[in-house]
Amino acid sequence: MSFVQVTQEPKYWLLGIAAGLMIINLTLISRYAPADFVGTSLLFLGGAAFLIWERYKSFELQSSLPSTILGIGIISLVLMKSATLNTYDIFLRLSPFMSGLGLALLASGIKGIKQYWQELFILGFMSISTGFLLKIFNISPLTAKFAAMILWYLGFPVTHKGIYVSLPTGSIEVYSGCSGYSAILQLLGLSILFLFMFPTTVKQKIYIPFLAGILGFIINGIRVALMGFLVAYSDKDSFEYWHFGEGSLIFSMIGVLLLGVFCWVFILRHESPNTTQK
Repeated sequence: MSFVQVTQEPKYWLLGIAAGLMIINLTLISRYAPADFVGTSLLFLGGAAFLIWERYKSFELQSSLPSTILGIGIISLVLMKSATLNTYDIFLRLSPFMSGLGLALLASGIKGIKQYWQELFILGFMSISTGFLLKIFNISPLTAKFAAMILWYLGFPVTHKGIYVSLPTGSIEVYSGCSGYSAILQLLGLSILFLFMFPTTVKQKIYIPFLAGILGFIINGIRVALMGFLVAYSDKDSFEYWHFGEGSLIFSMIGVLLLGVFCWVFILRHESPNTTQK
């Protein structure tokens, strides 16, 4: 296919716009967003791109003028906001969904947008912020209590009050960033992505997300317990490494690995050719 023919195909224009928007978003996230959100964004954007690639031949690419104008407007807003961004902003969570919505309108219009409900759901899930969830229900005291329980079972003289976990030589405050919502959302989103990508039963669609949420809470609780131990019995550098540095990402990787192993051992290994998605 010649270059001229390629430029006349709408799908290639859509692909180019999508790639450009994704690169811009990932660039801004890598500069201004927390490290854990960078990995989550790569995972979710990659998953959405994979789902599109798997089904792109079945899409009906037929939009209307109003839908095209609306789609261009949404994408223009994303580009204008991206050009002025110089710090972390909630927009970084919203922009993937806005970009996906604009592209869906350009590709298939309002009537055909339902074709992309899985991809838009994944991108919309990225938009959920921990701050919003904390306003609904603050799990920080529960996380602090769980971390204190871990330390107590390990034999440490720990006390717990509200969001504070105290040892004789130091204490920590379980504020919003350590509440556990980030880990829960990451694994919950990963479980939803898994359900979209592989055939599963109705029962599995219920317990896999539930397991992912519980696993995220437990992994984060163990991390908070480690923070309490380091504050009381180690130096500041060790605490900084496991709290803000690369060590914080290790727990995220452990959670993803454990969920992946579970899905492989208990679901994918036993998948039969007759398994259908329900």
